[in-house]
Amino acid sequence: MGVHVTRFEQDGDVRWGVVFGDRIAPLPDRYETLAEFLEKGAATARGATESTDTICAKDVRMLSPVTAPCSIICQGLNYRDHLIETGGTGEKPPFNLLFVKAESSLSGPYDDVIRPPGVRLLDYELELGIVVGAHITNATTITDGNLADYVAGIVITNDVSARDVQIPQEQWFKGKSFRTFCPTGPYLYLLDNEDVPRLKNIDIELSVNGKSRQKSNTSNLLYGPAETLTELSGLMDLKPGDLIQTGTPGGVAVSAPPKIVQRLLRLVLGDEKLFKLFVKKQLRNPNYLKDGDVMTLTMKSKDETIDLGVMETRVAAGNGGTQL
Repeated sequence: MGVHVTRFEQDGDVRWGVVFGDRIAPLPDRYETLAEFLEKGAATARGATESTDTICAKDVRMLSPVTAPCSIICQGLNYRDHLIETGGTGEKPPFNLLFVKAESSLSGPYDDVIRPPGVRLLDYELELGIVVGAHITNATTITDGNLADYVAGIVITNDVSARDVQIPQEQWFKGKSFRTFCPTGPYLYLLDNEDVPRLKNIDIELSVNGKSRQKSNTSNLLYGPAETLTELSGLMDLKPGDLIQTGTPGGVAVSAPPKIVQRLLRLVLGDEKLFKLFVKKQLRNPNYLKDGDVMTLTMKSKDETIDLGVMETRVAAGNGGTQL
């Protein structure tokens, strides 16, 4: 059985600890990054017991368990219902849609999500995060049988997106990489071999101001972790602490026309008119995030062995940075 860990700050001291219900058992040593924790502290965490001196989780500030330096690799259109709501057929695509986010987008599970000045179409994307646990430097066949050799653990993530950047400009990296656009946590669950089947049966849900917007199960993933890691291994080097966001289910705010329609409209209207038309139509949609909105995210396996906690972040207006 795996173990739930968290990274937290108390009185200016940043520590890692093992979670036991509403209590945390701090680890004796400090680890500056997730990569260092995985290398030097994970074994200690697995051996921690509830009898160890503990502190109340409410008395600390939870931090993102994923830390820089790291790569953040994302999967797009990886749930059938999300594929359909974006104009697709719902059939598994012939290729895995992959892109990246900036590591500086990482933020804590209770930190504010800052809406950049000029962004009016701010959207949410609930995603299971896979944390890489080994150096992968060449093409490797990864299966459910050996997945735990390459995956350290899993975590809640939110792929926050500025749709008025991502879609009209076709800038996925830019539209998803603003600072605070990748909240993670509060818990990182360190996997054991016996946990691998549970990855295919995790209930996930995101609500805004108490109203459910996204609700699904990881059994609906089109490209699973093993298949995705195998593909990535033939493309790039991966290292412990890297994060893979596995895609979001249906229920996001955006409703964009199919790609072929977008291309035709671009030819007829031109970029500037198309941009204005898209934003004008989307602004009628009340589901985009507004300042003060609170997003609540949960993930739990069906047998409740894995419970990644509750992420709760509030949207706040920014007063600097890139003007759109």
